[in-house]
Amino acid sequence: MEIFLELLKYTIPSLVVFATAYFLLKLYLDDRLRYEKAVQRTESLKTTLPLRLQAYERLTLLCDRVGIPNTLLRIRMPGMTTGDLRGALMLSINQEFDHNTSQQLYVSETLWQIITLAKNETLAFISQTASDLPADSNADELVSSLLQAIDQMPATPLQRAIVAIRTEAGQLF
Repeated sequence: MEIFLELLKYTIPSLVVFATAYFLLKLYLDDRLRYEKAVQRTESLKTTLPLRLQAYERLTLLCDRVGIPNTLLRIRMPGMTTGDLRGALMLSINQEFDHNTSQQLYVSETLWQIITLAKNETLAFISQTASDLPADSNADELVSSLLQAIDQMPATPLQRAIVAIRTEAGQLF
């Protein structure tokens, strides 16, 4: 029994010292790891933040450029038929979108889906409006129909996409 008490007299203090050292070392190493991660995060933000802001700028410009009024100003030519104008609008919007697909790397998946949906809704809107007119009619009829329909909308899909871009970009600060 005395040997057991002697053994406990040496074992208990050593276990207390070991546990104290273990927890202090663990706290120190955890704190050091958090600090290193914070430094790494700060360094990566210095690199990625400008790229993300540039992506938001380019996507805003994309939404503005593929808006129907702006696209009409760029591609409409005298003598076009409704079918020609419809095809040119669809092609121009798809090309603009394809040119900016790499920007999806820098924005959230949700925002990219909103932008893709806005593009698809714009294309569907053009197709629907053009389908109400004969394909060989003057393109001015399609222009008039598109602009009248846009004026009646509270907000176009592309305008809503721009609001989503602004909202997500604003969350960076």
